[in-house]
Amino acid sequence: MRELRFERSGRLAWHEAAEPRLCEPDDVIVRPFIAGRCDGDTVPIHRPVSRVMQTGLALGLIDPVVANIVGPVPFKGPFSIGHECVAEVVETGPDVTAVTIGQRVIVPWAVSCGTCPRCLRGLTAKCARAAGTLAAYGFGPSCGPWGGMIADRFRVPYANHMLVPVPDGIPALRVAAASDNLADAWRAVVQPLRVRPGGRVLILGGGARSIGLYAAGLAAAHGAAVVDYVDRSPHRRQLAASLGARTPARAEGDYDVAVEATSTASGVRQAMRALAPGGICTAVGYYLATGTRVPLMRMYVTDATLHLGVSHTRAILPELLESMRRTGFPAERVTTLTAEWDQAPEAYRARTTKLVLRRDPLNGD
Repeated sequence: MRELRFERSGRLAWHEAAEPRLCEPDDVIVRPFIAGRCDGDTVPIHRPVSRVMQTGLALGLIDPVVANIVGPVPFKGPFSIGHECVAEVVETGPDVTAVTIGQRVIVPWAVSCGTCPRCLRGLTAKCARAAGTLAAYGFGPSCGPWGGMIADRFRVPYANHMLVPVPDGIPALRVAAASDNLADAWRAVVQPLRVRPGGRVLILGGGARSIGLYAAGLAAAHGAAVVDYVDRSPHRRQLAASLGARTPARAEGDYDVAVEATSTASGVRQAMRALAPGGICTAVGYYLATGTRVPLMRMYVTDATLHLGVSHTRAILPELLESMRRTGFPAERVTTLTAEWDQAPEAYRARTTKLVLRRDPLNGD
């Protein structure tokens, strides 16, 4: 079978790989037919960062935990890539009861068992039974033997817990990013707005490109009084406006909720200084440096909260998908390039905000 592998900056290719097989009674084999490119995947694709990051690790300029996730030479190829997909179940182990062959499912980006204390607390990206700092698809061997999702087929462990069926009536292209980026945006705005109903929301976009746009649209759809989306890209500002956001040149006033999606330390500081008393900022980017400065005194005075951490997609997927079914939120508007599955090596290199790959499902559209 084929799988897409990142080889080096600017180069991806199809490679032959061993057919996945059921290893445990609760394993499932799935066939992805829709796949999204995560915002973070563009880092090594568009920039030759491996040696630079290796040097940064050696000099103590980059936090050493980075090596635990993406290796001592970060993003060194080749490795299987991709961790957002909508898939069809094609084979099930004897203990699988939650899904059936032919069912369409979302596969979360991080591997989790669903039964350990961390998973039961909702920390499904930090599963205690999954080995290593992070167990995930599409990041290379440091994150486990799971491979990537841009493949003919792949194995999913703990399938009774891991796989979440796509509700009837939701177009697959709408939830192409539900495995990661869409869920990341959900936790950054929908959950904080529950305790700050009608709040003012600020989105600082640019680095985590699609996450910022999903967050802007979800905030507007979930009752925010104001959604301000700040980004240097005219095209993304236009997309944000189509989803209900304002697009000022800079933050205006105090905000109850902020999403830091620039992936810069200066963005974190800007977001924290823009918060109203009791506000919360969720930072969804990568912050690699060991000396990132945070305005702690400002946070103390305003009683502000800064939330950093990977998204625990599996914990929120059922609620997210049900909301998508009920509201019809048009997440597909964020997709700026849709390409055929066989075009993946070329399409994955595209400098575009959100790439989605597609092929025909086995059981019809």
